[in-house]
Amino acid sequence: MHRPAGCPQGGKKRFRLPADGHRHFWLLVAIPLVAILAGCDKKKAAEPDIRPVRTITVATEAGAETTTLAGEIRARYESDLGFRIDGKIIERPVDIGSTVKSGDVLARLDPQPRQQDLQSARADAASAQATLTKNRATEARQAALLTDGFATRANYDEALANRQTAQSQLESTTARLRQAEDNLGYTQLRAHADGVITAVSANIGQVVSAGQAVVKLAQPGEREAVFDVSDAILSASAKNPPVTVVLASNPLISAVGRVRYVSPQANATGRTYEVRISLPDAPPAMRLGATVTGSVSSDTAGGVELPGSALFEQDGKPAVWVVDRKAGTVAVKPISIGLAL
Repeated sequence: MHRPAGCPQGGKKRFRLPADGHRHFWLLVAIPLVAILAGCDKKKAAEPDIRPVRTITVATEAGAETTTLAGEIRARYESDLGFRIDGKIIERPVDIGSTVKSGDVLARLDPQPRQQDLQSARADAASAQATLTKNRATEARQAALLTDGFATRANYDEALANRQTAQSQLESTTARLRQAEDNLGYTQLRAHADGVITAVSANIGQVVSAGQAVVKLAQPGEREAVFDVSDAILSASAKNPPVTVVLASNPLISAVGRVRYVSPQANATGRTYEVRISLPDAPPAMRLGATVTGSVSSDTAGGVELPGSALFEQDGKPAVWVVDRKAGTVAVKPISIGLAL
């Protein structure tokens, strides 16, 4: 059996077939023959791929703009409390959330070392008192003998100096005794005002140094909303604007306050500034630690808000693609970017 070497060009080709092979021949050859004929057609020009794009319609917005940030409620007056002396904590009857009154004990140190210091100071003071009593008597005798002519001036001067030294020694030991008594009292850390414990930084068994924070006491009389604000938002915001603070768990509860404090130094972690909003009329539902949102409205020059995915660079400058619906074309248009708060 012979097979065509190329494309059919009008001439007839004769094929020698077996008598019973007609059906088998067309089944086997029809497919390759179609492939050969298809290969002879001229290749059609590749059509360009139509890539779908997502477009949005933008318009110039009004000049009013609202900035919203999340924060929390804190007390205006918060104090880190610690012992005035070092020692080992043996008791801490309060924990986070405990409500305390002025004078309540917040923690205790082991008093034994301070009790020993107190006993030693008392003994030193008693010894100094005895020495002073003795030297006073000696001075009195020397003064009487000097008057009667039975003692020299040198002997009296020595007795006088000894009495003055004993007096100074008594004053010194008395001061140490008072200090030892105070140190024994300092083994108890007491609340200086009514408030709530908002943080605990030392536990039972821990040895702390003088001044090291043990607990944080917040006075809930006046509350504030605290936010971490970026430098860009601070720079763009108006001076001392009214801030609407809304409770995150219940948007119906809100209060309006003013900026009371802006941290002069950025946070080392997030490079943001702590901003405190005074809330003199904060509702009771805004408890310490509650999550809130703060909103500030400001007037701007107006502009067009675009998604970040629509921006790209051309020649190092920002630009966007603009669609001409009538002409069915797109064109690159450079833009200037303003701050979106």
